[in-house]
Amino acid sequence: MRLNRWFALGAAAVAAVATAHPAFAQDAAQALPFDPEAATREWLATMGPEATERSNSYFEGGYWIQFVGPVLSFIVAFAFLQFGFADKLRSWLKSTVKVYFFVVVGFALVYTILGSIISFGWDYWVGFVRQHDYNLSTQTFSQWLTEYLQGAGIGLVIGSIAIGLLYLIISAAKKTWWIWGTIASIVFVAFIGMLAPVYLSPIFNTYTPMPESSLRESVLQIAQANGVPTDDVLVYDRSRQTNSVSANVSGFAGTTRISLADTLLQRESPGGVRAVMAHEIGHYVLQHTASLLVMNALLIVVVFGLANLLFNRLSANQRWGITGISDPAGMPMLFSIIGFLMLLATPIGNNITRFHEHQADMFGLNAAREPDGFAESAILLSEYRKMDPTPLEEWFFYDHPSGYARVRMAMEWKAHHMALGDIPQGPGGPGDWRPDFVTGHPDPRAVGYTAPNAEGGGATQSAAPATTTATGTATTTATSTATTAP
Repeated sequence: MRLNRWFALGAAAVAAVATAHPAFAQDAAQALPFDPEAATREWLATMGPEATERSNSYFEGGYWIQFVGPVLSFIVAFAFLQFGFADKLRSWLKSTVKVYFFVVVGFALVYTILGSIISFGWDYWVGFVRQHDYNLSTQTFSQWLTEYLQGAGIGLVIGSIAIGLLYLIISAAKKTWWIWGTIASIVFVAFIGMLAPVYLSPIFNTYTPMPESSLRESVLQIAQANGVPTDDVLVYDRSRQTNSVSANVSGFAGTTRISLADTLLQRESPGGVRAVMAHEIGHYVLQHTASLLVMNALLIVVVFGLANLLFNRLSANQRWGITGISDPAGMPMLFSIIGFLMLLATPIGNNITRFHEHQADMFGLNAAREPDGFAESAILLSEYRKMDPTPLEEWFFYDHPSGYARVRMAMEWKAHHMALGDIPQGPGGPGDWRPDFVTGHPDPRAVGYTAPNAEGGGATQSAAPATTTATGTATTTATSTATTAP
């Protein structure tokens, strides 16, 4: 028996060495209907050099842009402390409103408004000028400014209340505030997330039921087959801000909604729409809202703990008139430290999100069984995401898998399922498909969709004959109404 066991272990070792050998790996690859790597490169080549360069330029520009905001915040905070504004404002508020919570809220309101005024020029360039330079915005300046002010106003109110509550915790818990503050922050985020789909999102976009169609029914079937208790699919008018494609899962607990952008229907084939929606359904089924809260709580508690140590050292001997961490006059310093630490933690936060996105990608492929639609979507997202980064770039800057990684995953899935025989045989690459930002006209397979107009007109969906995709699923095609690329 012992001898047989040693023979078995030896055979397993030989098999392991053999499978690791390049020749064996090559034979295994040849057993597939096509080479996934070659197919991936064919998909990426559909962008052409001009679009690829534009995509790389836009995304790489964001590498340094994300550092400017914290630097501006630090400069404003230092000036507020160094010139005594923080000390004087806190003293005036204490003598005027007296109640500690309202002193904190008042300080937060004044400090945030002044910071927003100082940074407005930067926000305008990043949010409006640069977006138009890369053809990613459909807004006029007045439209952009209206939404900017709406967002700033909402953020001002919610943020000031959150800061007030945090300072109450700091004042009560003292040395352990960073633990209780983390718990309160996560609860507050979950609460706002619960309210957002019902009260906040409709401020910026109109959400309407997706018109009856075979595509709508297929999306609902994917959802219901995976335990999602829904009988509706919502479409929001993303085209009022941009013509880039998107979809999302928003809300928490009973307010969770799975929504897709009208631009997705205007620009993608039915297979692409199903692939994207299956990905979003994956977030719901895999309970990513809860796991993201838990993982981010672990990150926040570390950041708050380090911020507590750094604040106490920097404000020693009542520097700048700060009497302690619960003193509102120290708010500029505290939030500058937190912002700096969160900046250092960028790769950690991005990897947390990317981990969840990768899970949803795999779920979406298995649920929708639309590898070509998945690859199609990844290519269209290249308008604001660099497709083929270095490993270091992806690790540090990407909060989603890169376009290359996503297309390669789809082609691996497709090749192996063809080999299994559970999807029809076909080419690995995109065939004659090209993205609309290269061809200059919409994908003729895209679902024709017009968002409700300002007078309350209904959404329309043009009819077209049913066709069969590579996976053999009946879909509806139509002519898209989109004419420009994001």
